[in-house]
Amino acid sequence: MKEAYLYEKLPEGGVRCQLCSHYCRIQPNRRGICHVRECRGDRLVTLVYDRVVSMQGDPIEKKPFFHFLPGTDSLSIATVGCNFRCEFCQNYSISQYPQEHNDIPGTPVTPEEIVDIAAARGFRSISYTYTEPTVFFELAYDTGVLARRRGLRNNFVSNGFMTPRAIEKMSDFLDAANIDLKSFSDEFYRKYCGGRLEPVLDSIRRLHEAGIWLEVTTLVIPGLNSEADELHRLAAFLADVDPRIPWHVSAFHPDYHMTDRPRTSIRHLEQAVTAGQEAGLRYIYFGNTPGHRSESTFCPHCGQLLVERRGFAVIKNRLVKPVCPDCRGEIDIILD
Repeated sequence: MKEAYLYEKLPEGGVRCQLCSHYCRIQPNRRGICHVRECRGDRLVTLVYDRVVSMQGDPIEKKPFFHFLPGTDSLSIATVGCNFRCEFCQNYSISQYPQEHNDIPGTPVTPEEIVDIAAARGFRSISYTYTEPTVFFELAYDTGVLARRRGLRNNFVSNGFMTPRAIEKMSDFLDAANIDLKSFSDEFYRKYCGGRLEPVLDSIRRLHEAGIWLEVTTLVIPGLNSEADELHRLAAFLADVDPRIPWHVSAFHPDYHMTDRPRTSIRHLEQAVTAGQEAGLRYIYFGNTPGHRSESTFCPHCGQLLVERRGFAVIKNRLVKPVCPDCRGEIDIILD
C-alpha cells in the first residue's frame, strides 16, 4: 500500500484528493468515487499500486494511436477502478470491479519489473490503458519515470478528467495521450458517464500546451451524440486547439448497461468525418470498422497514401521521416 500523490489534508479531518476533477472529500476509512483511493487516518493511500489486472503487448494502433510510433508494439497495463460510470463501458468488468465487488484484485508487480519486461520484450512504449490510468497514477508515474530513463515512451488512454496539477506532474514522464471526448454535451457527461464536459475540454487544452502528443477518440452513439450540430461543435473545438490533432470517430456496439441502442452506421461516421473536414482537421479516422479506407493515413497536402492499415496492423508505411515522400509536405507524426 502506497501513500497517494496529489491530495491535501483537511483541517476538519479527512482528505481531499486532487488527482481528478471530482476533487473527492474522503473521510477516514472511506474511498473516493474511483473506489481505489482510501483515507487511512489523515493519509490518502492508493489500493492499486501493486495490483495489475492486465499486462500484455498490443499494437500501438489498438489504443488507438495512429500518429505516435506507428507500427510498433506497446506493453499495455491496467489496474481495476475508474472515476467514471459510463453506461456503455466496454471494459466494465475491470473498470467497475471495485464498486461492484468491494475487492481489489490483481497480480503484485513493481514499476521496475514492468519496465524490465517492456525492455526485454522489445516494446517501444508502455501504455496505461483499459481502465482510467488517472486512478492508478502513482503506479503509472513511478513506472513512467523509470521507463523514460530506459529509452521507452509512455502514453495514457484516458477520459481526460484529470486536474491541472495532475497534468503538470504527468509532464515528468508522459509522451502521448489519447483522450476520449465522449460528447460535446455536459448533460450527456452527467447522465451517461457521471462526469462533466468542461474539465475534459480543459485537459485537452492543457495536455496540448504541455507538449504531450495528443489524439482524441469519440465513440459515436446513435441518437445520443450523433447529431450533426454536436459533431460540428466538437470538431470545431479540436480544430481551435490544433487542427493537427488526429480525431478517431469510432462505431458503437451495445454493451454493459446500454443495450437498447443500435450499432453505429457508416453514415453516422461519415457525417462525423464531414464535420471534421469542414472544421479543418487534417487527420480523421474510423474506429471499430476493420478494413475501411478511413483507417489509413493520407497526406493532407497532396492526398497520397502514406500509412496503410487494416485493423490494428500497419500494412505499409512510406514514412522514414515526418515528410510526405511525394510532395515534401510536413506530416504531423512521431516516428520510432
